Amino acid sequence: MTSKTDQYLIDKVLGGDSLAYGELVDRYQNFVFTVAFRMLRNREEAEEVAQDSFIKAFDSLPGFRGESKFSTWLYRIVYHKSLDRIKKNKRQQHLEVIEEITAQQVVEIENGLEYMIQSERHELIGNCIQKLSEEDAAIISLYYFEEQSVKEISVITGLTEDNIKIKLYRSRKRLFSLLKGYIKPEISAKNGKAI
Repeated sequence: MTSKTDQYLIDKVLGGDSLAYGELVDRYQNFVFTVAFRMLRNREEAEEVAQDSFIKAFDSLPGFRGESKFSTWLYRIVYHKSLDRIKKNKRQQHLEVIEEITAQQVVEIENGLEYMIQSERHELIGNCIQKLSEEDAAIISLYYFEEQSVKEISVITGLTEDNIKIKLYRSRKRLFSLLKGYIKPEISAKNGKAI
């Protein structure tokens, strides 16, 4: 049996079948939580924002026009709910000074990642993403983990596509800067090259 499309479930919900909304929640709850957690860096707050986002999405579902994918529309809600929570908490994020990363160093870092076990790599990248600003963490997560296009991220965040491209470029450089310290020892241990 083929899985039900988002639009099919939305139509069921709008037709009065509120249980169909549970299927949408099941489908997107992990990533909604992940986006909120990467921005808020606090499990309890991320859980609250995820729940609030699903409630807002349910309440706003009659206004969903289908101009973008449901997932894009939902991620826009969680993104803005997370920003609202950050503003409410008036948290200040201190970023480390980012050193200049050359193209050769980016290649070395990418090659070094290939040597790491997938689970270690996933954990390391997740930890480094947590060191990015809330907005950068969300954009990187949407682009690489949820495979949203620049256009979709623009819809979600309300930023221009050019601004998203610039932020992706700078966020990648920041991420590579953070990963650099972990990767160089890994390269040396795996292939014996002195760096």
